[in-house]
Amino acid sequence: MSAPTVKEITSALNKELQMQHDISLVFGKLFDYDDIDFQNLLQLSQESILLAGTPLAQMYDIFPWLFKCLPGPHNIIFSNYARLIFFLRKEIEKHNRDWDPFNHRDFVDTYIAEIDKTLDLFEAGTETVTNTLLFALLYMMKYSEKVQDEIEREIGLSRQPCLTDKINMPYTEAVIHETLRVANLVPLNLNRMASKDTTLGGYFIPQGTVLIANLSSVLHDKTEWEKPDMFYPQHFLNEHGHFCKRQAFFPGSAGKRMCLGEQLAHMELFLFFFL
Repeated sequence: MSAPTVKEITSALNKELQMQHDISLVFGKLFDYDDIDFQNLLQLSQESILLAGTPLAQMYDIFPWLFKCLPGPHNIIFSNYARLIFFLRKEIEKHNRDWDPFNHRDFVDTYIAEIDKTLDLFEAGTETVTNTLLFALLYMMKYSEKVQDEIEREIGLSRQPCLTDKINMPYTEAVIHETLRVANLVPLNLNRMASKDTTLGGYFIPQGTVLIANLSSVLHDKTEWEKPDMFYPQHFLNEHGHFCKRQAFFPGSAGKRMCLGEQLAHMELFLFFFL
């Protein structure tokens, strides 16, 4: 077996760094890298995200009644989530024993009364960012020249990047946004349910109907993107080379149920992109 390359080592370290950062926010502590629970958590979370993007898993989202009793990746995902929930409940029980309503140490303390939301907070804030960074590193093997020029011009080699640099680095911003578009980590979004009878696009939707949003159809719409099936940062640059937002850019859904942490994720991606 050949020795790992520097890029492979850096990629692995960056991913674990991001995971540790998110875990410290949720649980108020860091885990040792050789901690068995922590390593299992990494493996289960990554496996679930990868399987969720497979065709069979997406078919389950569309036809759950058909696949409910059939074998497939959805069963592995459910098993992994059950183990993740078990791990989280152990941590929450520890927080409950010395919980102080007037002194919140972390997100678990803050949301101790809303336990069911903890898994969503942990999962949504960890794997999405880390996997987007992995996609970005992959694309940088081919498209790094302009990004490197911008880094050397605006940041140099003597300091760390900061959020105020974003405005002066339009190409890097475009690369990060294009990575989110092409990576398309949650192609069918998360299932929603109509809270009341409503009409959408001329169709009547009864209360209780499960709704699935096909984000892929928007992120790869040929009428919205010049080169929808290619990695093309110019999608987010105008004729003057300035960064510009696109109306069809919905990697975290849209409306009242869009990802609450999307702005935080954009800030994290920009800062961790340079590590």
